[in-house]
Amino acid sequence: MISDSTIQSIRDFVAERGWGQYHTPENLAKSISIEASELLECYQWMPQSPSVADVLTYCIMMADALGVDMDDIVMGKLAKTKSKYPAAAVRDDFEEYEHRHLNARKTDDDAQASPSK
Repeated sequence: MISDSTIQSIRDFVAERGWGQYHTPENLAKSISIEASELLECYQWMPQSPSVADVLTYCIMMADALGVDMDDIVMGKLAKTKSKYPAAAVRDDFEEYEHRHLNARKTDDDAQASPSK
């Protein structure tokens, strides 16, 4: 993953400029979206060699601002996704993947429509 020294370098860079006050989760989410859109622009008409550094840097700053451990959230997400889409069931079977995906979305939508009390 990413080293503690890289994260600290980003923190130092931000602190030296007094930008931390602007790095709310909302603003960082906007920045991630903006940078990701710029990354997509590189592929809009013809493949180019894009720089993903801005997107990655904002994602690191977002994780830092939220106080989350990137290893923990990535490993947690992988575990959840492995459970939802077991390799033996979905490998080379897009229909099975799609079936599981649509069922999961339906379950999520149902849960949002009637939250538990």
